[in-house]
Amino acid sequence: MKKIILLMFLFVFASSIELAAENKLIISDGDVNETLMRNDFTYRHIDSIFLDHEKLSLLMERLEDQVYQEPVNATLDDSWTIVPEEVGQSLDRHNFIRFFYEFFYSDVSFEMKVPKKVVYPRVDTELLSDISSNEIGNYLTYFRASNRERSHNIQLAAKAINNHVVFPGETFSFNEVVGKRTVEKGYKRAPVIVKGELSEDIGGGICQVSSTLFNAVSLKGIKIVERYSHSRAVPYVPPGKDATVSWWGPDFIFKNEYSHPILIRAKAKDGQMVVRIFTSDFATANRKRDGSS
Repeated sequence: MKKIILLMFLFVFASSIELAAENKLIISDGDVNETLMRNDFTYRHIDSIFLDHEKLSLLMERLEDQVYQEPVNATLDDSWTIVPEEVGQSLDRHNFIRFFYEFFYSDVSFEMKVPKKVVYPRVDTELLSDISSNEIGNYLTYFRASNRERSHNIQLAAKAINNHVVFPGETFSFNEVVGKRTVEKGYKRAPVIVKGELSEDIGGGICQVSSTLFNAVSLKGIKIVERYSHSRAVPYVPPGKDATVSWWGPDFIFKNEYSHPILIRAKAKDGQMVVRIFTSDFATANRKRDGSS
């Protein structure tokens, strides 16, 4: 009798394991369309009743790639009109894990939409309106517009740093913000200075952008963290006032020590490269009260 009861118990237990193995999780939401089996997330060679958290993490990474929408900061267009920010979205991992646990440790199938959360941009309309009111620095350099390749590179790099906001205590890295200068990003071969010699390379001319920026941020509220001069004089700034940059070499880095964010406005057009630095009226007012300027 005991053997019969034991066999019946084993049969019921095996049936429940088999039923659990057939449990499905259907995720359908916009571009996401996945059907997952419970056994896909168990330890295959240990015990099927335990959740493999590494597999769950991989699933969440995959879902994140599908649902993530990067937020867009508010910016100023060429006419100084504010272009409003756009919120983004990402996977709500906390709620997804809670729901997934309910599915994994149950004997039924589930259907769900991907839980999401709003991702807010760092710079919204209100902030941009505040920090674009007070110009604290600027610098202008000139270039030969007839050199189309070099002019094109200068315009691309200027566009990359334009509207960039550096928050209090943050550092600005020219290489990080502009990124690697490649043909795929539109950069062209143009004259550069390498070890004192004039040659050509992809992105030639962008050192004029970094040098113009260096002179514009040479302010008491800005700390220059890293800056290198060219190995020979350059024609667009006075001696010792340049800032050479290279993707695999020198970078130009500064730190915002103001109490408010600063805004970089940069533009290259008609042979002129100009950088203007703005911040809130309150930031400069606070520094005057502290005796810092």
